This record gives sequence, C-alpha cells and structure tokens, in this order.
Amino acid sequence: MDRREFIREALLWSAGLSLAGSRLPGAGEAFAEEGAPVVAMAEGANYAELVPRVLAPLGGMGAFVSPGDKVVIKPNMGWDRLPEHGANTHPVIVKALAELALAAGAARVLVFDRTCNEERRCYTRSGILAAIQSLDNEKAQVEYIDYRKFMPIEIEKGLALTRAAIYRDVLEADTYINVPVAKHHGLSGLTLGLKNSMGVLGGNRGKMHQNIGQKLADLATVVRPKLTFIDATRLLLRNGPQGGSLQDVKIRNAVLASADPVAVDAYATTLFGLKPEEIESTVAAYKMGLGEMNLDRIRLIAA
Repeated sequence: MDRREFIREALLWSAGLSLAGSRLPGAGEAFAEEGAPVVAMAEGANYAELVPRVLAPLGGMGAFVSPGDKVVIKPNMGWDRLPEHGANTHPVIVKALAELALAAGAARVLVFDRTCNEERRCYTRSGILAAIQSLDNEKAQVEYIDYRKFMPIEIEKGLALTRAAIYRDVLEADTYINVPVAKHHGLSGLTLGLKNSMGVLGGNRGKMHQNIGQKLADLATVVRPKLTFIDATRLLLRNGPQGGSLQDVKIRNAVLASADPVAVDAYATTLFGLKPEEIESTVAAYKMGLGEMNLDRIRLIAA
C-alpha cells in the first residue's frame, strides 16, 4: 500500500467505511436469510476443538479470511496473569484461531495488544507468546507495540469520541479478529468485544473512562472486526479486569463467535446473569446501528 492509497483508506475508515465494504459485519454467510444475526456457541473442555466447531455455523474461518489476507488477531493479554486467572484470552484459543487463519490462506497473522502491565511479562505469563511461537510458522508473529504506528484518525460518526490514535496494523488489516476474554470490569460492568478494542488505542486511554459506553461505541464505527470471538472458558466474576485470585474465577468452558459485534456481546452478557441493556457500550452501539442487542432478534446456534 503506497502513501496515497493508505491516506485514502484512513479517510474511509474515519467515515466508518472501507475499501472492502462488502466484507464488513452485516454481509455474508454469518447472517440468517431473514436478516437476523447469528451467534454461535460451543461448550467443552477441549478448547482447541471448540474453535473450529463454533466457527462452522458461520461458514468456517474461510468466511472471514481469504488467501493472501493480512490478519490481525487481537486477544486480551494486557495483564501479568496466568491463563487460569481469567484476565487474559486463553492461549490455546489464540493459537487455534491463528492456525485456522493460516489454513485459510492468510499471508500474515499478527497478534498483539497494548498491555496495562509490563508487556514482556504479559505476553509471557499469558501463554500467548509461547503458543504462537509453537506454530513454528514465520507467517504468524506476536509483536510488541511499536508506538510509532499509532495514527490519528477522525471519527466522523463519533458522539463522544471524535478523534483517536489507532494502531496502523489494525487499519491496514484485511481481517481484524477481536478475541476478548469475558470478565468483570469495575468501571464498564463487563469487558467483552467492544471493550477489548481499547487495546488498539494509543495516547492516554484513561480519557476513555469518562462516558466509556458511548466512546466504545464510537470507536466501533472505525475499528470493525469481521469476527468477534469471545473466550468464556473461564469467567472472571469479580475484581476485574486484572483479577488475580482463582476464587474469583468460574470455569465455564464456552466460546461464542459472531460477525455481529453487538449481538455476541449481548449474548455473552447473559453468562454473568446480566441483561444486555445493563451494559452501556452494548446499548450505545445498538443505538448507533452497529449491531443487534435484542436477544429475541438474534439467532443463537449451539455448535
């Protein structure tokens, strides 16, 4: 991509559009014929097996990744915690997604997060660095954040957030796969897919915490995953987002996936005994037309 083409693409992203607009959520096999968004859910203790199984009703990874694509997989690995603490996305899930993307023909798979704790400890203790390295494939890489890559973007549809520094690799990716872990958050109630995209922001992210629900929805007009894959294998029920005590973790052994980022957040909310309307970001994103939050209008498939 030359500089002129990149600037044009950035302007389109600022307007909530893309050169690959026909491939954005809302189009393709992941929606039922009647127009209802599909959320797939799978349960089981074999996490590597859960990943292809939950993607099957959505058309498999090939519905989201085409040969030659540059793929970004964005897990939550922001915390210096072990997998069993439930603060980060499980490494087995991240590895399985990377394997499937490569099998679908991805030319490159990048995995990264802007961490809250020291990045090398987060990448190592989360298990994600070792998981991707174990693929022994130069096309799949875990990268530390390069702060020179944050690009200021105008968010033209934003109501509370109108400008943000967004990581360039996300903007340039053919496929952005958002892979949050489902957990409690002291400020936003829960952290799910919409909240996880804060990990691609530069600058002072503390400013996001004022009117956080609307700002996350505003961000979602620009950072638009083709696939949101929620890790609910372990639910951090209290003291999130960092956690640290196994007493706060419930083993749930479930994963959810959808092309509709609002719908999958809505369903994941119910795993905590909450309703979608209790999460501000879900409501704000729904009101902006970014997806469906009404459970009776979402098609849930048990995979």
